[in-house]
Formats: sequence, structure tokens, C-alpha cells
Amino acid sequence: MLTFASFRGMGGPTREAPHLRLLKKNMLELKALREIVDEWLQETDYFLVDIREEEGDHLVVEIDHQDGVWIDDCADLSRYIQDRLPELADEWELEVGSAGIGQPFKVEQQYINNIGKPVEVMTLDGKKLKGTLTAVDGRRFSLLVKEKQQVEGRKRPQTVEVEKTFDMDGIKYTKYLIIFK
Repeated sequence: MLTFASFRGMGGPTREAPHLRLLKKNMLELKALREIVDEWLQETDYFLVDIREEEGDHLVVEIDHQDGVWIDDCADLSRYIQDRLPELADEWELEVGSAGIGQPFKVEQQYINNIGKPVEVMTLDGKKLKGTLTAVDGRRFSLLVKEKQQVEGRKRPQTVEVEKTFDMDGIKYTKYLIIFK
């Protein structure tokens, strides 16, 4: 058994610190959960967006798909996890769901799936840009936005389309822009 750290009590044997034992247990459970989710994903067109521990004993698994997430598939994944990690049910409350349409993108595949669609980007300096996601290249993406610019031969600024490129790690967020017509 591996330990992260240990302490020696007053002349007693060396024991693992309780908070470190809990941390190690949680890390092992999250690793096992990730492996099981990856197994299930291999048989589908879904991709993993996030696995996280929330307040208390709550684990959240977020998946996504180019055509959206079906509740039956979430239920199927939940059963798949519970069948392979039955001890998880004793310790954790498990939630399996979609990433959410209005939530910021977390993985590159979400950017790829939204090429040609309207998105909102929040820059690190707090500026919001709305436009069409046009391309993704590794950790960089391009956005077609409308800006007013001075055009040669015109007295007043004109609205023109400009392509801007961003690094996914150099922004606060990108999310799908819901437009009601």
C-alpha cells in the first residue's frame, strides 16, 4: 500500500494521516471511474467532457455528442458504472449527464462540434465577443465577428466581418450562443 505522507504519534507506530488516506481513496476511485467511463465511451460516439467531485460525496460525469446527449444513454452509462464499481454506490452519489448547452466549453471536441455555430467568447480582460466559430486547430480557434472599422473611401465606419484567432488557454470561456428569433 502506498501512502502520500505519514506521521508518527507520541511514541506509537507510524500511521497514515486521516485526511491523506481520504485523498488517496478519492483519487483511486476517480481514476477507476475514469477508466470505466473511457471503456464505455469506446463503444459510442460520445466523448468525455468532465469528471469531478462536488460538495459532499457527489460525483459528476459529463458527456457530450455531436448531435446532443440522450437521457437513455446517460442512464446506460450510469448503470455501466454501477455494475463495474458497485462499491462506489456505498460512498458516492453519482450523476451522469450532458455538459449543458449554455455551459462553457471544457474540451477541444466541443469546439470542433460547434464549428459554423454562434458562440460567445469572454477574453481575459473581460471583453465579450459574439460571432461564428469558423475553425479549430489544436488549442487555437477562430471566430468570425462583426466590427465597425474605417473603410477607405468612406466617411463613416462600416460594419465588416473580421476573423479573430484565440488560444483556448488564453480566454475565460467560450460557450454556445443561444439565439431566439
